[in-house]
Amino acid sequence: MDTRADHTRKPRADAVRNRERVLEAAKVVFNAGGPEASLEAVAKRAGVGIGTLYRHFPTREDLYEAVYRREVEQLSELAEQLKNAKDPVDALRRWLRSNVEFVATKKGMSAALALTFQSSSELAAFSMDRLTKAIGSLLDRAVAAGEMRGDVSPEDLLRALVGMCYMHDQPGWQSSVLRMLDVFVDGLRVQPGPKTKARAVKPAKPTVKRKR
Repeated sequence: MDTRADHTRKPRADAVRNRERVLEAAKVVFNAGGPEASLEAVAKRAGVGIGTLYRHFPTREDLYEAVYRREVEQLSELAEQLKNAKDPVDALRRWLRSNVEFVATKKGMSAALALTFQSSSELAAFSMDRLTKAIGSLLDRAVAAGEMRGDVSPEDLLRALVGMCYMHDQPGWQSSVLRMLDVFVDGLRVQPGPKTKARAVKPAKPTVKRKR
């Protein structure tokens, strides 16, 4: 028996499906946050046993990191899909709005992610590189089209987005952030210059000669 081939064998289709179900369930549960954001709640929502969850993700941190990486990858893929959108500003806006959901998931696992980032500089570099490239490609299109200011960097947009998200902690915060995000994006659009109205010139009155 070739043990080397056995080790490199692709995972079974049902195992792949279970892993994806766990990741999708974890995203929803962590997004909601609160005391209900437990691994048991994730397993229940995914429709798998807790043992199955631990087989794929031996520790809580492993699950958190996998969810985080999956979200970053999906945002990168979304940017690729939006690169051919007809309206470059709308494409940028849609990508930023999708990030609000991503931040909500991060908030639900912020403590564990903080520990994970401390022990993995590679994870921080991975996420920053992917997200900066994704938003940069959309921003470049909007600037090239003359629709967006050219003095704003991808890092500026990411920092502004994160700042807006973490300033709001009350229930319903996502709606407030989405509203503010629209205002922010509209404020970065290139505004047409003021139109100067031609000054109306009154016709000269005919000169009336006085009789001497």
